[in-house]
Amino acid sequence: MGAEALTYGESMREAGGWWRRKSTPAKVETYTRWSFHFFALIYVASIGLPVFGQVTGQLAVWLVLLVCVHAVVCAVTASRALDWTRGRREQPVRTLWVLGAVTLAISGAVIGIAERGPDDEGLDMATGAVFVGVLTFAAGIGALGVRRRRRVLALVGGFAAGAALGGFPLGYAVPQSLVTGMVVLVAAGFLAFTSAFSVWLLNAVYELDTARETRARLAVAEERLRFGRDLHDVMGRNLAVIALKSELAVQLARRGRAEAMDQMTEVQRIASETQREVRDVVRGYREADLGIELTGAQGVLTAAGITCTVTGEPNGLPTEVQSALGWVVREATTNVLRHGDAKLCVVALRREGERVVLTVENDGASRPPGTGGSGLAGLRERLAVVAGTLEAGPVRDGVFRLMAEVPLVAAEGVS
Repeated sequence: MGAEALTYGESMREAGGWWRRKSTPAKVETYTRWSFHFFALIYVASIGLPVFGQVTGQLAVWLVLLVCVHAVVCAVTASRALDWTRGRREQPVRTLWVLGAVTLAISGAVIGIAERGPDDEGLDMATGAVFVGVLTFAAGIGALGVRRRRRVLALVGGFAAGAALGGFPLGYAVPQSLVTGMVVLVAAGFLAFTSAFSVWLLNAVYELDTARETRARLAVAEERLRFGRDLHDVMGRNLAVIALKSELAVQLARRGRAEAMDQMTEVQRIASETQREVRDVVRGYREADLGIELTGAQGVLTAAGITCTVTGEPNGLPTEVQSALGWVVREATTNVLRHGDAKLCVVALRREGERVVLTVENDGASRPPGTGGSGLAGLRERLAVVAGTLEAGPVRDGVFRLMAEVPLVAAEGVS
C-alpha cells in the first residue's frame, strides 16, 4: 500500500512538473487549445445529448451522431487554426472548406429528418436545436481561420442568413425564421468574438514574452558595454600615453640624447601598470558598489517583467565586502534574466553577528546559474579573497537560491 502511494505521488509530481516546465506563453496556448476542445464537449452535451429526451429510436441516434461528427470537425479546425495563428502552418483553407461542407451536409440532413420524420413536436424541437447549434459553432470556430474583421462579420452574417432561410424547410413561419437567424447571429457572433479575443490574447502573451526576452538581452548587452567601457578607459588612456612617450623616445634616440632611456623606462612602467589594470578588469577585481548593484538589479529585473524586492542596506560595510557581494548581485541578476522563467526575485542583505549574508532567490530557474560556464566558479574566486563562501541550489519546488556569506573580521583584515 505504501509503495502504491509512493508511485502515485511520483506520477503526480511528474505530471505537475510537465506543467511547471512550460513557459507562460506555452501554458496560455495549452489552456486556449484545450478550451476550444472543451467547447466541442459542451457542444455535444448541450445540443446532442438532450436529443435523447426529445426523440426516441434511431432518429435520436442519428441526430446525436451528426452532432458528434460536427464537434470533431470543429475541434480539428480550431487546433489547425491556432497552429496557423502561431505561424506553425499555412492558413487552413482546406480545413475551413471541409468544415463548411460538413456543416452544409449536416444541416441538410437535419432538414431532411425534420421533413420526412414523424410529425412529432419533440422531433421538431430537437432538429431545430441541432440546426441552430451546427450553424452557430461552425461560424464561431470558422472565425479562428480568418483574420480580417470584415471576413469574420461576413462569415457570421452568412451563417445567420443561412439559418433564417433554412427555417422555411423546417416548417417555420417567417417570424420564426427571422428569429432563428437572429439567434444564430447573436450566438455565432459571441462565439466568434470569443475565438478572436482568445487568439488576440494568446498572441499578446507571446509578444510580451518576446519583449521580455529582448529586454533581458539588452540588459546583458548593457552589462557587456559597461565592461567594454571600463576596458576602454584603462587601455585607451594608457596606450595613448605609451604611443606619445615611444615617439618621444625615438626622436631623442635619433638625437643621441640619454633622456630616451628614461622615456622607455616610463613606457615599460605604464605598460606593466596597464597589464595589471586589465587583469583586474577581466578578473572582476575592480571595486563594485553594492548599493548601485542592488538598485541596478531591481531596475533591470523590473524592466524585464520580473517582480524584484530588495531588503537590507549596504551602508557601513567594508569596501572589500561591498565589492565582492556587488559582483554576486551582478552575476545572479544576469543568470535570472538568462535562465528559467522567473516571475519573482527576492534579494536580501542582512548581518548575522560578524557575518554578512546575501541571498538571491527566484521562482523560475530551470537550471542553476552558471551551468555550462564559469559563473559560480568565478563568484567563489571573488569571495575567497575576503574569506567568503557561496552556496547555490534549489531550496524548494521551483525556487533557486544563491547565498553568499562574508565574515566582516576577515574582510577588515584583508583591507
